[in-house]
Amino acid sequence: MWLKIAILVLLAAVVCSLFNGLFFLMKDSDARGGRLVKALTVRISLTVLLLALIAWGFWSGELRWGTPWLH
Repeated sequence: MWLKIAILVLLAAVVCSLFNGLFFLMKDSDARGGRLVKALTVRISLTVLLLALIAWGFWSGELRWGTPWLH
């Protein structure tokens, strides 16, 4: 159960980071875009962590496919 909660928390963090990057894209007018790059780095890191957690869940057997035709 904790794995599903961790996946939902990471997914919410990715969505928040997405909107954070959108805010920096619209708000910052300088050409450097340091905060935008940091938001992109955080989003990519969270996404990689999310995919690794999902893969580990399938590998460990804690997550399973819910489709009836695979059983």
